[in-house]
Amino acid sequence: MKIYTIKEDILSRNNERAKEVRALLDSKGIFYVNLMSSPGAGKTTALTKLIPLLSENFRIGVIEADIDSDKDALTVERETGAKVIQMHTAGACHITCQMSLEALEALGTDGLDLIFLENVGNLVCPAEFDTGADMNLVLLSVPEGDDKPLKYPLMFEVAHAVAVTKLDVTEIFDFSTERAVENIRKRNSGAEIFFTSSVKGDGIDALAQYIKNKAFKKIRKD
Repeated sequence: MKIYTIKEDILSRNNERAKEVRALLDSKGIFYVNLMSSPGAGKTTALTKLIPLLSENFRIGVIEADIDSDKDALTVERETGAKVIQMHTAGACHITCQMSLEALEALGTDGLDLIFLENVGNLVCPAEFDTGADMNLVLLSVPEGDDKPLKYPLMFEVAHAVAVTKLDVTEIFDFSTERAVENIRKRNSGAEIFFTSSVKGDGIDALAQYIKNKAFKKIRKD
């Protein structure tokens, strides 16, 4: 009996599909943001604060990905008025590019300039799969601790921008903004870093402006 070992990059098909997603969105002039973090880091709340600031310039759509429930989709729709759909992953802890493409088709891209994908709350799996997004925005909340970039390296390595959230509770936790920056930089020397508090509004304007500039650069092809 002979044993054959067949090796194939399980991500290769996903990466090929990601190229298709980017080509589609490029042809329509749509900027696509993949929002990732652990559960409870504040993704949905961040969207409710960012979208009103961005809607002055962009027609916005949101894909809410969850294992179950439509709670976040209803919250974003109610508080922002953006076009929103809920995507259930049936237990999957991440979004593949095929799922991303199907969600974009379900949402409908006509008449939109900017689309947010709120990925499943998880600091591991979502970072492994290219969704076809133009930007990976990663949130790191103060209660999680400033060591997370060291413990979950890939998530921070693929980030274009990192927003430290819940800055208003820093004094309650053993969290150092200096250590957070140092640890992020150990994984990613080029990511933009923002310090935010959705409760106090700190840093939200700066983050919105960053997204706005990146979106305009693509849409206007500056």
